[in-house]
Amino acid sequence: MAKISKKRKAAFEAYDRNEFHSLEQASEIVKKITAAKFDSSVDLDVKLGVDPRQANQMVRGTVSLPHGVGKEVRVLALVTPDKEDEAKEAGADFVGLDDYVAKIEGGWLDIDVIITMPAVMGKIGKLGRILGPRNLMPNPKSGTVTMDIAKAVTEIKAGKIDFKVDKAGIIHTSVGKVSFEADKIYDNAKELIDTLQKLKPTSSKGIYFQSITMSSTMSPGIKIDTKTLD
Repeated sequence: MAKISKKRKAAFEAYDRNEFHSLEQASEIVKKITAAKFDSSVDLDVKLGVDPRQANQMVRGTVSLPHGVGKEVRVLALVTPDKEDEAKEAGADFVGLDDYVAKIEGGWLDIDVIITMPAVMGKIGKLGRILGPRNLMPNPKSGTVTMDIAKAVTEIKAGKIDFKVDKAGIIHTSVGKVSFEADKIYDNAKELIDTLQKLKPTSSKGIYFQSITMSSTMSPGIKIDTKTLD
């Protein structure tokens, strides 16, 4: 049996792992039970009552977190020359097209989000096998394929994230950092949950929010009572 570290043992003793907590309580507990030396991400795992194999039950979208994600998001804008200044002024970290396509083909991936425009998707499509598995492929549904490059870059920099239910029906995403005040973690998490509620497929039957768990990069999970979310 694996030995439990002192820090993890202390985390287990700080709260009841079998008890369900309100979202407000979880936002406070996650700060208390995280002892990592770095600023851990706070993650939310939401198990939805959907069957992702059915096209009409796929849950995917974007949400602008009120307090951002707590880290600098590196944005690459793959655009035509006439859109380069717009992307740079909006705060894109890298701007170009053919040169960056070549760099990505060569293995460069020091980015978090790629924003592009419909006219150049033909050039980017060939990168699908590289970008797809890393969730970096631009998509109109997430707002990363658009003619309004400035707006897209600004929103991403301000804390807009995209999410997609996985094969098991789970949404997994970061909602901030442990260094955030508890109320800011709560605000971000609530904004995500409210957005998921709005995206509930009409074909989804039964309990929609089957389980919600909050944790940090180095902490055990905190069960959230879904009945307290109304």
